[in-house]
Amino acid sequence: MPLKRKSREEGTVLSEPDRETRLEYLRPDEILAERNHRPLVFLPTGCIEWHGPHLPLGVDVILAHEVAVRLARKVGGVVHPCIFCGTERERRPEMLRDIGFQGDEWVVGMDFPANALPSPYYPEEIFALMVREALARLVELGYRLIAIVNGHGAENQIATLHRLAALFSARTEARVEVLLPFPEEQDETGTPTTAAGHADIYETSAMLALHPTRVDLDRLPALDYPLRNVDWAVVDGPTFSGRPTPQHTVRTESDPRYATSEAGSIFLEEIVSELAERVRESLRQIRIEGARNG
Repeated sequence: MPLKRKSREEGTVLSEPDRETRLEYLRPDEILAERNHRPLVFLPTGCIEWHGPHLPLGVDVILAHEVAVRLARKVGGVVHPCIFCGTERERRPEMLRDIGFQGDEWVVGMDFPANALPSPYYPEEIFALMVREALARLVELGYRLIAIVNGHGAENQIATLHRLAALFSARTEARVEVLLPFPEEQDETGTPTTAAGHADIYETSAMLALHPTRVDLDRLPALDYPLRNVDWAVVDGPTFSGRPTPQHTVRTESDPRYATSEAGSIFLEEIVSELAERVRESLRQIRIEGARNG
């Protein structure tokens, strides 16, 4: 039976799974009630970017927003509209060679020469300004915990978000954290690293679970045809971590052609559960600090 609670101002009973969490759909009284109940807001970010011929360009923001909404329904809080903006840099020579290029090409992000169209990447400084202003407005609205859910794995995007999180956490009353909705594994040293690739089985399965009509696996070659990174701009996590296959192809366990909606549902549930624990712990720390200072 779904959990129910009362709005603090309206007195209406809301079914938790049906609770509206999207900030743009909430009235002022609802926003105030939610903030007073839990001063938590999720800020999804992503990128409009090539995700192979089989997926829509908005995969990053679609998944980030979905995870943010599920988190809000699980632990409370509201969801700010997505920042449909992401940044990328030119690939390093060693990364290019791991993917299967010569190493002296100019390739920005996932805009491989074989792609049918370019990705509308934003300069890093423009991306930083957009996120900075969104954070500033959320601080003005009185949120104590701002959780950025970042669906785009570019190194410079993640570094930018962490710098902004540190800045706002140090100079405002809010605590800002960066959440990555990707599966993790451990490298040879035991250090956590992302296991997710690009347009791989994780992202494809998640999209099959959420929007199956927007996935067309027939756009990829038959299973007996190797999925070369440079031909399809589909790359698995180990390759991004410096462990490419000899043929520079996508591994079977990461191959999007094996994606299923069932696997996508499990993946989303696991990611949300893991991130929800992090958010709950942050809320506990904020309460402890508030009691200590109050």
